[in-house]
Amino acid sequence: MNTIDNWTEIDRTAMRRALELAALGLYTTHPNPRVGCVLMQGDQIVGEGWHRRAGEPHAEVHALAQAGALARGATAYVTLEPCAHHGRTPPCADALIAAGVSRVVAAMADPFPAVDGAGLARLRAAGIAVECGLFESEARELNLGFVSRQTRHRPWVRVKLGVSLDGRSALADGRSQWITSAAARLDVQHWRARSSAVLTGIGSVLADDPRLTVRLDGVDHATPERIVLDRLWRLPADARLLSESGPILSVTGPDAPDRPGLADRVERITVPAHGDQLQLSRLLFALAQRGHNEVLVEAGATLAGAFVAAGLVDELIWYVAPKLLGSGARGALALPEPASLDEVDRWQWHSVDHVGEDLRLVLRAPLAAPTWAWTDGARPA
Repeated sequence: MNTIDNWTEIDRTAMRRALELAALGLYTTHPNPRVGCVLMQGDQIVGEGWHRRAGEPHAEVHALAQAGALARGATAYVTLEPCAHHGRTPPCADALIAAGVSRVVAAMADPFPAVDGAGLARLRAAGIAVECGLFESEARELNLGFVSRQTRHRPWVRVKLGVSLDGRSALADGRSQWITSAAARLDVQHWRARSSAVLTGIGSVLADDPRLTVRLDGVDHATPERIVLDRLWRLPADARLLSESGPILSVTGPDAPDRPGLADRVERITVPAHGDQLQLSRLLFALAQRGHNEVLVEAGATLAGAFVAAGLVDELIWYVAPKLLGSGARGALALPEPASLDEVDRWQWHSVDHVGEDLRLVLRAPLAAPTWAWTDGARPA
């Protein structure tokens, strides 16, 4: 692949616009990636578009339709390599060739195995000038989950926590509503909206009876799958999440009893268990197979801590309220104590923002964190 660094200001301006367009699909495109496209004649935009939903036309198709005959001889700026395979829609590489564009600038190659360089190669074979790598890191940031699913065979996992200033997530008796502010709780809705799944444990369902739905008035979004880790399948038939529309998945252990009354209301899959804990790495592989790119974990200290301890968390979304709950209150993560401070991994600061009265801390996993943490030492075939 030819990656160059001598981009013009027109190149940079056009790709920035393509990235802005791609971000318009932040809540709607999964399991597909978020992609934007801009067609330029000289310094003039003649067509632009973005991918809106899976099964609908891709960004390039929208941009070409807007440009019409002006696409001939234009430069196409696209945030992801144009596809070269027949999926739900025809190959975008073929559409660009047919339209007569003279140059294609892609922010990044597509890691999907059916594409992965084939789209750029097809364009080059048609005599089109092809360059790749402009604002690649920004393009990857938009599609962290899609890239993770294609390259690591698991979704990008975020763990959301609401804590007090002294790191407590609930009072000693379990009460936690509400530690954080209404503004923080609204902000969580945006993280849910961009996720293809919201995951919790049966303990949280029994204690808090959450809905786990997206509640954003006037915002177009897909409906994330709500997933309950429920080793013994204890999900109450009158749980509030069952009264809400949208897909629900119960993840049980292999020895869980049948629940005929739930079978027509909830999809169920099983994953192996070690003792009283489901194998989380196997679970994430199964979720990737279901097309999940980004998974938001909203769970209690035990399950959230298990994800962290297994090295399966990519990002922590930590809301800190300016309150002190005291040493008797419950901690946010149940983790084993390290033998020494030298063994403690350092998480990477990604962003710190005020959200209402609270702080939102976003941290990325330590660079040394394992990509996989199979408890039985083997990755599934």
